[in-house]
Amino acid sequence: MSERIIAKKEGAVGWLIFNNPERRNAVSVDMWETIPSVLAKFESDQEVRVVVLAGAGDKAFVSGADISQFENQRSSKEAVQRYEEIAEAAQARLQTLDKPVLAMIRGYCLGAGVNIANVCDLRIAGDDARFGIPAAKMGLGYRASSMKNLVDTVGAPYAREIMITGRQFTAQEAKDMGLVHHVVPAADLERFTREYCEQIAANAPLTMRAAKRIVREVLKKDYDAALCKTWIRECFESEDYAEGRKAFMEKRKAVFKGS
Repeated sequence: MSERIIAKKEGAVGWLIFNNPERRNAVSVDMWETIPSVLAKFESDQEVRVVVLAGAGDKAFVSGADISQFENQRSSKEAVQRYEEIAEAAQARLQTLDKPVLAMIRGYCLGAGVNIANVCDLRIAGDDARFGIPAAKMGLGYRASSMKNLVDTVGAPYAREIMITGRQFTAQEAKDMGLVHHVVPAADLERFTREYCEQIAANAPLTMRAAKRIVREVLKKDYDAALCKTWIRECFESEDYAEGRKAFMEKRKAVFKGS
């Protein structure tokens, strides 16, 4: 576990906080390695209904990979491969988590920060947020999985602009291209995010899980329709579905248990 990753639970919300403020929350190898274990704990905790990623302080969500480690961790062919595998595993774990994952973005969200935010289900940005992937300014090659995620989110034309220019984009520009869902005043970001999480946490966990799984599946060229039907059937056969019907008839708010 890394001291530069803070994991805490507040009610139905699991918080994963990038805690490297002296480097604007740049992600180091130990931070990448810690992410999967934190997510595994949140996933196994029945009380956690939604996971929020955030950066410590008000300067950055994640300003990229920790460049100070590049000489040791990303200089040789073998070191580059190991680093890529560690980062890929962390991002894949985020992308496949069955619970909703939300990125709360203040300040800089650059390079690896964009990749991390982009594999979250929802992205809420303060109006002070700045986005960009400056790989072209450093001579870095970008792995295909991250590039595909970017293209899936913003489309090929915007992906080209992001990668070819290497420039920073405002929060509103990011929203216009589909990179973020909501932009709110920075001072209201945490309040808005918490209220958003309350709405999500009140929803049926099995329905949200099925939706996430099916979205991932149908993005494939040849998706498994039978598998999707299995996930749908799990919802209809659940106690939560019975509770949802009963609550609707009784004109009250449903209380879902995830079973």
